[in-house]
Amino acid sequence: MIAVVDYGVGNLFSLMSSLRYLGLDCIVTNKKEDLLKAEKIILPGVGAFGDAMEKLKETGLVGTIKDLAGVKPLLGICLGMQLLFDKSFEHGEYEGLGLISGLVAPLAADINPTLKVPHMGWNKLEIVRDDPIFKYFTNCEWVYYVHSYYAKNCSNAILGVSEYDVMVTGLVRSPSGMVYGMQFHPEKSGNAGLRLLKAFSEI
Repeated sequence: MIAVVDYGVGNLFSLMSSLRYLGLDCIVTNKKEDLLKAEKIILPGVGAFGDAMEKLKETGLVGTIKDLAGVKPLLGICLGMQLLFDKSFEHGEYEGLGLISGLVAPLAADINPTLKVPHMGWNKLEIVRDDPIFKYFTNCEWVYYVHSYYAKNCSNAILGVSEYDVMVTGLVRSPSGMVYGMQFHPEKSGNAGLRLLKAFSEI
């Protein structure tokens, strides 16, 4: 069973629809006992880093997520991926979960000012390191992004990147664990996204 963490900062309908389309047993929950029973955990999220981290703390699940991160596969999606890192500089400086070394910084500071932020739309995901998450995925398939901040200083965790003037960190895995992150939305990335979710479900 896959537990999708509900902490009030995401539209979970598309993600749950994708998981159910794949025939996967999944629940939306904010209960510790469900995370303990689950075989895998997904941490979604949209919005601002600081607010999301505060709401996640309010659930009382931060300690549980950290404890389980090295025991069972965990996938962070979009803002949920950013929360996996040490800190973010979105409208201030905020501590993250610290499950992957690196930081989250504004995309606008590093790209040509003529490019739009948020970075929104389809981009090719280039595989830079082989991993079981790519079991059903072919190099440079298209995935869908919506974000204004991106992960940096995390080269030892990067599995896939997409070019948007700079190489945007698209998919990561903790070097010594089972913690994954996708900056793009697999649930909005068509068949390619479904295949990534399927591969995660089999890890």
